[in-house]
Amino acid sequence: MAEAQKIPAGSTAVGGVAVAAESTVATRMSAPPSFDVADFPVPHGREEEWRFTPIERLKGLHDGSAEASGALKAEVDAPEGVTVETVGRDDPRVGRAGKPVDRVAAQAFSSFEKASVVTVPKEAVLKEPVRVSLHGEGGVSYGHTIFEVKDFAEAVIVIDHTGDAVRAANVEFVLGDGAKLTVVSVQDWDDTAVHCSQHNALVGRDATFKSVVVTFGGDVVRLHPRVSYAGPGGEAEFYGLYFTDNGQHQEHRLFVDHDRPNCRSNVVYKGALQGEEAHAVWIGDVLIRADATGTDTYELNRNLVLTDGSRVDSVPNLEIETGEIVGAGHASATGRFDDEQLFYLQARGIPEQEARRLVVRGFFAELVQQIGLPDVEERLIEKIEAELEASV
Repeated sequence: MAEAQKIPAGSTAVGGVAVAAESTVATRMSAPPSFDVADFPVPHGREEEWRFTPIERLKGLHDGSAEASGALKAEVDAPEGVTVETVGRDDPRVGRAGKPVDRVAAQAFSSFEKASVVTVPKEAVLKEPVRVSLHGEGGVSYGHTIFEVKDFAEAVIVIDHTGDAVRAANVEFVLGDGAKLTVVSVQDWDDTAVHCSQHNALVGRDATFKSVVVTFGGDVVRLHPRVSYAGPGGEAEFYGLYFTDNGQHQEHRLFVDHDRPNCRSNVVYKGALQGEEAHAVWIGDVLIRADATGTDTYELNRNLVLTDGSRVDSVPNLEIETGEIVGAGHASATGRFDDEQLFYLQARGIPEQEARRLVVRGFFAELVQQIGLPDVEERLIEKIEAELEASV
């Protein structure tokens, strides 16, 4: 595994290599964020931010030809005290956490009719999670959802995607000062689904945000989690688990914008791949701006290739504009089963297939434990087991 390295201030680390800040580096979006889809040219797959994505399989989400025609069944199960609203595009809360950074996200913003707003009141500590179920029933749909956690409130939100859909959406998380929010987003789509979504988190002063992204299903899944800070002392943790199967394309593109002093971030994404033309992409961009003194950040991506024919693209990027930081680093590793681990288990009488399962479960264990909800954790473990059954 690559070791963390110290990067000089005013430099950028691209794939582990430090280059001068004057170089053209795609650690930030190539076009400025905008709510207007016209501000983004139609991608052709040669652009830096699209070069890993199979454009032809997006079913028109990227070029405006995908008109909303589908049905998406949405259900929200919220504890007492949490408000759930449907608002218009002119609601001042819409877009507060950030603007779209690519054409699909801008298309989703320009195409949704009503937004859903889920609000956790000030100082409330939820004993049960807010559960949002989104079940696709075919066709194209666009969406916009806002989760606002007021000052000093604490909540867990589970967003569950199932069924068949061609879906583009923007999701906002707005945390007040001292708030604590854990979000678990599960992509368990049918094999024919296409899902593109931008997640924007705005973390208040001394607030704590944890994102756990789990991706299993879908033909093409392209997620863009992002975070910025509204005040000093904020913390953000991003955990991701993906299991990419035969023919699937799963892409996770993270951006952590350290724009306030004394904030912290930690990113850990792990994936397993099996089958012909299974393709996983992980892009981890961290920007430490000149005013973000006292920043402490680290990002890690690890991938386990289970069969021949699978492909992984893992690109950590670190851009630093100030030398007054606590720490910054990144690491990326991709490999096959550890033969020593398998030998150790088999030498103790464990059959090879069971040994392989144990290694993979151990590989994902630390991420599953981050969820903190027994029913969701059990479901994901069962899903991992089912995926492994197909590979042996």
